[in-house]
Amino acid sequence: MRQLWRGFSENRGAVFGLGLLVVLIFTAIFADVVAPFSPIDQFRDSFLTPPVWQEGGSWTYVLGTDDVGRDMLSRLIHGARLSILIGLMVVALSLSMGTVLGLAAAFAGGVVDVLIMRVMDVVLVFPSILLAIVIVAILGPGLFNAMIAVSVVTLPSYTRLVRASALSELARDYVTATRSAGAGTFRLMFSTVLPNCAAPLIVQASLGFSTAILDAAALGFLGLGAQPPTPEWGTMLAGALQYYQRAWWVLTFPGLSILLTVLAFNLFGDGLRDALDPKLKR
Repeated sequence: MRQLWRGFSENRGAVFGLGLLVVLIFTAIFADVVAPFSPIDQFRDSFLTPPVWQEGGSWTYVLGTDDVGRDMLSRLIHGARLSILIGLMVVALSLSMGTVLGLAAAFAGGVVDVLIMRVMDVVLVFPSILLAIVIVAILGPGLFNAMIAVSVVTLPSYTRLVRASALSELARDYVTATRSAGAGTFRLMFSTVLPNCAAPLIVQASLGFSTAILDAAALGFLGLGAQPPTPEWGTMLAGALQYYQRAWWVLTFPGLSILLTVLAFNLFGDGLRDALDPKLKR
């Protein structure tokens, strides 16, 4: 762990991303305490109130209010919780399914390998957001269905990575020795080969958080993800489009939240990759 932290801390951008993630996770966990109001409370006497530093602003609503009088800061804070939840669910689903499919393809070979990889190739043919829209259109709009759709479109990257890593490990002497000692297929898969494929999977999962959050926000923006009044950043952007000229804050702050969150996960993933890959160590 010391070696890992030493390699990670050499990348200042990665440390900055980690700091942003710590703030984001803290905010998500304690959203009910940190947020000054409920994200769905409407204050009918404060429609489109500007931020506190702009003329007409109020310290009651630091970042202003939206078109129905909901506090922007409270909605952004609760949106952080949803973003972390979306990232966790999507990465957990795609990582678990991709690991099983990748190991099955590597160990079975032959027809099974060809079949699995050709299905993954077909999924990769379609633009990710277009395929996600088709899946949500079939399943119906909603946050859970959006997470399933994003999990499907990110599945090929995990499957191909696990298969490539497993094939590389299968050629090593320790796997041959373990097989000669009488180890079964499942033990070889999950106890021998998989732990040695963990490093690239951890990096891919950390980078997958940003993809999941960005795709879910895109689906919410199109009205296919979380539905109002859920405080999801993409849904907030969709509802703010008509006010971009006279109430810039209702469009700017959700966009900045998405930008900073995706940036934090990308910087963290890059630093983790550098620390875990000996070839990239400085």
